[in-house]
Amino acid sequence: MNILAIESSCDDTSAAIVADGIVLSNVIAGQKVHEQYGGVVPEMASRAHIQNIVPTVAVALQSAELTVEHIHAVAFTQSPGLIGSLLVGAGFAKAFAQARKLPLIAVHHMQAHVLAHFIGNPKPSFPFLCLTVSGGHTQLVLCKSHLDMQVIGETIDDAAGEAFDKTAKMLGLPYPGGPLIDQYAALGNPLAYKFPSSPMLNYQFSFSGLKTSVLYFLQKMKKENTNFIRERLHDICASVQHTIINILIHQLKKAAQDLGITQIGIAGGVSANSGLRAAVQQLGTAQNWQVFIPDFQFCTDNAAMIGITAHYKMLAGQFANLDTTPSARAIWPNE
Repeated sequence: MNILAIESSCDDTSAAIVADGIVLSNVIAGQKVHEQYGGVVPEMASRAHIQNIVPTVAVALQSAELTVEHIHAVAFTQSPGLIGSLLVGAGFAKAFAQARKLPLIAVHHMQAHVLAHFIGNPKPSFPFLCLTVSGGHTQLVLCKSHLDMQVIGETIDDAAGEAFDKTAKMLGLPYPGGPLIDQYAALGNPLAYKFPSSPMLNYQFSFSGLKTSVLYFLQKMKKENTNFIRERLHDICASVQHTIINILIHQLKKAAQDLGITQIGIAGGVSANSGLRAAVQQLGTAQNWQVFIPDFQFCTDNAAMIGITAHYKMLAGQFANLDTTPSARAIWPNE
């Protein structure tokens, strides 16, 4: 069964072909237009999706050496995300499915990030605990099966990815700044500056206080030395990244120990961060965990993860219809 999967939740237009749980192609078209604004402009993202979606699907089909006649089902990201961007992907998927009389599958974006672990090998066994970290979400997800997941902890304010990007903006780095902080952090001292990282109750996260602390710190230091950021950029990045990672690792370790789970995964765009990957691997060795991290291409937004989720939903008979509407809200399927 060949599934055409569409991902359009934010500013990447992606199409993939998944055949019986195997990814045949995964094509992503980015949007450079947002760089000059220091962040994603929703209306511009929607317009770019409209321009990109047809050629992206065409390339995905070509890369998989298939034609539209070989597609048996169509999947799309239903939620969460930018509503205009979601509407473009959903509209295309519905039109394709209706024209070809194919079944339609609606996919939750964050659930798909978790199931990116099942694209390649090795795969985690159930139950496993997944830390999903992106620009818009930071969650701890208890995974009991492919489609039975429970969010046991999440951020009460800002996401870890947002903390990275907002810090980068304060430092005058171009958008997207998160990967640049990771790059510069490798050259700096993570203990150069101390920022607040008080643990939250239960398995919750909070990053708004950290962002405020970084802002006040930079304002203070620039008054004393106008060249402070330029001269100490690597140490600042290393210290901020160290703090964010410590917050994430603390809650992950606490949840895993409380629940007695040794199968651990990380997912989402921030799981591509080299510091986080190394920290989880190191903790996994110390705790005797089995740690699973998707390939870089499946960490950021991509249609392959939508397709693999659709594969399991198809096996379970979970189909959508033409009345299924996208939603910006991050409500999980079992909530």
